[in-house]
Amino acid sequence: MLLTDLAFIGITRISGHKSFTYAALDRDLNLTALADGELDDVIAFIAGHGSATVAVDAPIGVNRGLVLEMTKSKMLTPQKNRRTDLRLVEYELRERGIATTKTPASVEQCPEWMQAGFELYRRLGKMGFRKYPEKDSPYLVLETNSHACHCVMAGQVPLGRLSLEGRLQRQIVLYEHGLNIKDPMDFFEEITRYKISKGILPMELLYRPGQLDALAVAYTAWLAVKKQEGVFVIGDMKEGMVVLPERELKNKYL
Repeated sequence: MLLTDLAFIGITRISGHKSFTYAALDRDLNLTALADGELDDVIAFIAGHGSATVAVDAPIGVNRGLVLEMTKSKMLTPQKNRRTDLRLVEYELRERGIATTKTPASVEQCPEWMQAGFELYRRLGKMGFRKYPEKDSPYLVLETNSHACHCVMAGQVPLGRLSLEGRLQRQIVLYEHGLNIKDPMDFFEEITRYKISKGILPMELLYRPGQLDALAVAYTAWLAVKKQEGVFVIGDMKEGMVVLPERELKNKYL
């Protein structure tokens, strides 16, 4: 069945695999889908929508040496012994205290998950998706970074994504930004002395780390269209522009 309403879809990779986790929000920030799948599954899901904005948590292309060029020309002065084989957007985020994976200069050197991301972008292009912020297109795609999204939404570097505290923190921040998802505070209402002593925790009330990443990315897609003034775009057109869910970025995230 074709879903004609506009969908805001966030896609992130499953660590160490070619598989993806994807989340979809409607125009009112209701969660309409949250699942894992292979590339064909993701493409089929996207194709079922009459219009969609897709945010991808992966580099859109390789590093083209901009940081190295700018360092040589003294336009950038990275700290001593800091490597320059990364994209400009990754350099800029790292300078703000936001850790990012460095994108190599050739596809062959890229890890498997990055190559899976390149293939996803290619497939979306064949489907008619245009790069954000092109106007008057029902199909838009943009690059973002889930960790950076969590940082700017929380206003700080959040706790570890795999820890219970980090998951709670991320879900609370997403909930407070208006996403109609499970209220993470319900987790605490289900906890009793007896359950803790038996190691019984209501983990079904919390989303998995990859799901939280996909939700943050989907929210970024929503914000980029519904409240364009609420996003910040960083990077360079030659290597990739990353869209983040905040009007302005701090100089440092701690």
